[in-house]
Amino acid sequence: MKAVIIEDEEFAAKRLGQMVAELAPDLHVESTLNSVESASAWLASNEIPDLIFLDIQLNDGYGFDILDSLNDHPPVIFTTAYNEFAIRGFKYNGLDYLLKPIVKEDLKKALEKFERNITKNGNSSLENLENLKQLFHKEYKHRFMVKVGNMFKSFNVEDIAYFKSHEGLIYLYTHTSQAYPIEYTIDQLENILNPIHFFRINRKFMVSVKSVVEIHSYFNSRLLLKLLPKEEEQIIVSRERTTNFKRWLDM
Repeated sequence: MKAVIIEDEEFAAKRLGQMVAELAPDLHVESTLNSVESASAWLASNEIPDLIFLDIQLNDGYGFDILDSLNDHPPVIFTTAYNEFAIRGFKYNGLDYLLKPIVKEDLKKALEKFERNITKNGNSSLENLENLKQLFHKEYKHRFMVKVGNMFKSFNVEDIAYFKSHEGLIYLYTHTSQAYPIEYTIDQLENILNPIHFFRINRKFMVSVKSVVEIHSYFNSRLLLKLLPKEEEQIIVSRERTTNFKRWLDM
């Protein structure tokens, strides 16, 4: 069986290809394409693959534009940094909808759906709809209870500027410069916080959109941020997260 990856982030495309090769060795990735233009041209001149991995937001348009150019298309596994396109993805008979950064276990389940779909020689639209509904209506954390001495304080997520990993602990920083240790990891925070409001910029920081006050170009295609409250160390968006960070802020 053949697949195509349409993804404009080189690191993300390479990582996805490696995971597909590991999880589904019988599924050969024919080509990796990085734009609406290149993908539309390739699909117009090559045999349609059995599966398409499709990033929804590309540098020159949306992945939906590619599907619109086809009379018919094979099963699609959508990939994106946001869940706001979930329902629209279902309209295109999306087999699954994976949020970046893609977790191997989620990809494994998506590939298993693809195998079941091929076996049935049909589609699993009802199952897809239920999965997309669950994603679209996912409940994110609204507040944190933080132990301060012998008492607990409650902080709404709107009061939080950013989270920082320091010496093995994760600290919650409020917009008023207060800092409190919490019992979460950055990975856990990335899963429980609404990605519309919070973004993980590197291994140490997860920032709220309200905390970013200045953005500067930095070497090696990265970005340097200034946050409020002020942070003494340099806040740098990692190279592999820069493109999604720009999209997050509509840059």
